[in-house]
Amino acid sequence: MKKTKILIPEPKGKFIRVKCTNCGNEQVIFSHSTFPVRCLACGTQLAYPTGGKAKIVGEIIKELG
Repeated sequence: MKKTKILIPEPKGKFIRVKCTNCGNEQVIFSHSTFPVRCLACGTQLAYPTGGKAKIVGEIIKELG
């Protein structure tokens, strides 16, 4: 008798490196964040929560893992 493969679900969220539009600071944030993400240097908001995937205001540089 052959064993069937058990599919393991993977998360859809990823970490994203975002560049601030005001000061140019680079920061790593989560794509499905549930709270507003602010820049650590100047305090401008980089991501707004929408209930699912966050609306990212800054410039996306790279998606990590």
